[in-house]
Amino acid sequence: MATDLGELLVPYMPTIRVPRTGDRVFKSECAFSYDSPESEGGLYVCLNSFLGFGREHVERHYRKTGQSVYMHLKRHVKEKATGAAGGAIPRRRNGKVFLDLELNRDFNGGDYEYEDEAKLVIFPDHFEIPLPNIEELPALVTIACDAILNAPSPYKKQESDSWEEEIQVSKHARSLTQQENGVRIPPSGWKCAKCEMRENLWLNLTDGSVLCGKWFFDGSGGNGHALEHYKKTNFPLAVKLDTVTPDGADVYSFDEEEAVLDPHISEHLLHFGIDMLQMQRTENGHHTDNHVQPRVSDWEVIQEAGLKLKPVYGSGYTGIKNLANSCYLSTTMQVLFSIPEFQRAYVGNLQRIFDYSPLDPTQDFNTQMAKLGHGLLSGQYSKPPMKSELIEQVMKEDYKVFDLQQQRGISPKMFKALVSKGHPEFSSNRQQDAHEFLLHLINLVERNSSGSENPSDVFRFLVEERVQCCQTQKVRYTQRVDYLMQLPVPLEAASNREELIAYESKRKEAEENMRPPPEPVRARIPFTACLQAFTEPENVPDFWSSALQAKSAGVKTSRFASFPEYMIVQIKKFTFGVDWVPKKLDVSVDVPDFLDLNRLRATGLQAGEEELPDLTPPIVIPEDTRDSTTNNSLESPEIDESSVMQLAEMGFPLEACRKAVYYTGNMGAEMAFNWIIAHMEEPDFAEPLAVPTYMEPDLPSPSLPTTSALDNQPPEESISILTSMGFPRHHTIQALKATNNNLERALDWIFTHPDCEEESEAMSDTADTEPNDNSFSNANAHSDSSLSPDQDLSSPRVRDGPGRYELFAFISHMGASTMSGHYVCHIKKEGRWLIYNDHKVCLSERPPKDLGYMYFYRRLSSC
Repeated sequence: MATDLGELLVPYMPTIRVPRTGDRVFKSECAFSYDSPESEGGLYVCLNSFLGFGREHVERHYRKTGQSVYMHLKRHVKEKATGAAGGAIPRRRNGKVFLDLELNRDFNGGDYEYEDEAKLVIFPDHFEIPLPNIEELPALVTIACDAILNAPSPYKKQESDSWEEEIQVSKHARSLTQQENGVRIPPSGWKCAKCEMRENLWLNLTDGSVLCGKWFFDGSGGNGHALEHYKKTNFPLAVKLDTVTPDGADVYSFDEEEAVLDPHISEHLLHFGIDMLQMQRTENGHHTDNHVQPRVSDWEVIQEAGLKLKPVYGSGYTGIKNLANSCYLSTTMQVLFSIPEFQRAYVGNLQRIFDYSPLDPTQDFNTQMAKLGHGLLSGQYSKPPMKSELIEQVMKEDYKVFDLQQQRGISPKMFKALVSKGHPEFSSNRQQDAHEFLLHLINLVERNSSGSENPSDVFRFLVEERVQCCQTQKVRYTQRVDYLMQLPVPLEAASNREELIAYESKRKEAEENMRPPPEPVRARIPFTACLQAFTEPENVPDFWSSALQAKSAGVKTSRFASFPEYMIVQIKKFTFGVDWVPKKLDVSVDVPDFLDLNRLRATGLQAGEEELPDLTPPIVIPEDTRDSTTNNSLESPEIDESSVMQLAEMGFPLEACRKAVYYTGNMGAEMAFNWIIAHMEEPDFAEPLAVPTYMEPDLPSPSLPTTSALDNQPPEESISILTSMGFPRHHTIQALKATNNNLERALDWIFTHPDCEEESEAMSDTADTEPNDNSFSNANAHSDSSLSPDQDLSSPRVRDGPGRYELFAFISHMGASTMSGHYVCHIKKEGRWLIYNDHKVCLSERPPKDLGYMYFYRRLSSC
């Protein structure tokens, strides 16, 4: 038999590979679907490319590549027999087989066991060879099979390159013993049991001791009493008190010497009288009197906690599993795939996309979008329970276990790894801004829609900006492309202003008297006030009047030159505090179900208005820059030292701070801070600033009279600043021209147009209509001309129509800032509202429309 198997595999031996360092082995997820070894048909892993395929897709790979040998993996999961020990982790009957296979099922709620099965399958005859079969198989095949079965997750390789490592579940979490000593933690007045410290306090989850930390985990200071307590008692786990939210808490394991996850943290905290759903984290992560308000928080309202929500199943009702703070991605994708144009572009073209996918479909954007869309819309991964299972669970009164098993959702690991690749924030495991991710995804859709339908066109609209010189009253009209409407939040327009003033007075009084603060008051802002604030004229900083040929005062107003099919409205709830920590305004906005924006339609140049002359500001090159250009060196660059010191006080190296301020053109600490975040992992991050020269010999000398060739040439100083950041010169010039030489907007333009190539001078001077991440409401360029006013608005890229809309979805955020918290979305389908909360999809009883963050409107068909 050994000879027979060896001879059978001889023709395929040249195609069988052993995974090497750097090879990614996909043994837990299909490249085209969300099938896994737990699926009915199991998973087939190619022994050449190490890609995984479900039963429906393995034949396609065989036909395309000719690869015949696959390893078939199958996991059989079943509930333990009555009488089995409860609470045990599912045991492996064949522990050698799937040594490092990730579990797709949540076993914490019940007792299960599983059996793993592996075999080789040879196509096209589907000849099967059971594994392990060491004696009968060639050595190369045995080694390859063993390496595949023991290969780590392909995503762990990527995560090692991100800024923070994935936090693992503590080995003590499940077996932690808690003392029945009657300890109850009060909601306020915490202090270390060994000293008077009131900050950086840690609750030991074994005996309930509250003790101060030291210089570990989050860098906070203390006297180390929590660590001393562990050394005396060996009680391993502690939770940082001021980090407890309904979404989790920071847990540290003294024994494992690292931050860990505790899947049972809510139970462990409840043992000491702390109900996580009643906890609300303070805005900056700590509070001077460490008080936690037990009020009905936005966590409960937005998630509709306490209501008996009915789960739904089937097409369009599939949830998405949370991959450690990936809810910003999940909610965005749920909303996008509720839009017919996205469904048609990816799911409607599923077979064509799959058939023409590259050899590595895990790295193809359109393939992974089609895979995700099919996973959400097919209903294949959202099937209702069988009647017998439902009766059994009701008899057990174990609804939570039932819910976890039946509504598992899909796990978008492959999709997240692809769309976040190379992005310093989205590739990490930290919480992110759903608004920023939406714009990032639109850019990816734009980039990958060449020659095919671009579904993001449904969001695309034109903004008309009118800039007026206050001295001459002359005006300039320009147009640009945008994808969403940002509404400011005028707190001064709150309808409960007197209540807010009274609360602030009580809060200050409580702070002075060292008492717990009063019940927080949420500001109620009329939507009409947000809309009014959006339409107000705004001052233009550093406005250069072409009529005066000098800097002057200017004001800008923005209106819609076209209305998209789908209007995205973002409520600008997030801002930066004085400590540079993102914070969220605690506001309620009465967002309407129906929105009429027709009165904001742009009108263009009006009778009696006089246009500003079409002149560009003169090129002004400082004397030291001219000298340095001549000498091929730049000496003593001008740097805003106050911004440098602000950054240095945050703990960044001084030289890195100087480079950040210089390379962002002295535009302030915020821009420099963003530069630091984007470059802090570079090898020369902390090395002294070395300013190169980028003056090219074929360019006219700055000292020569200005020629027509320079009329449209951006300032050399601005070009040097951007090229010093590593961007190509032609790309830099193109960006500056597209943004009227505004450095900040040019930097955004470069990041949103990474694939743009150098165009001719004539083309560079015309309109650019690629995505623009700058918001409608806060664009600060006084002449952001990205589209000529006389361009044909009937272009397929701009689907103009009436400005009347109906709300069909909104994304809500819970938490104090974009750096923490949780996102859920509500979507209206078939006349009823549903809530999508990670893997759970239920009918919504009370959709909290006033607490949303991003709102999605569709144009009324009756218009």
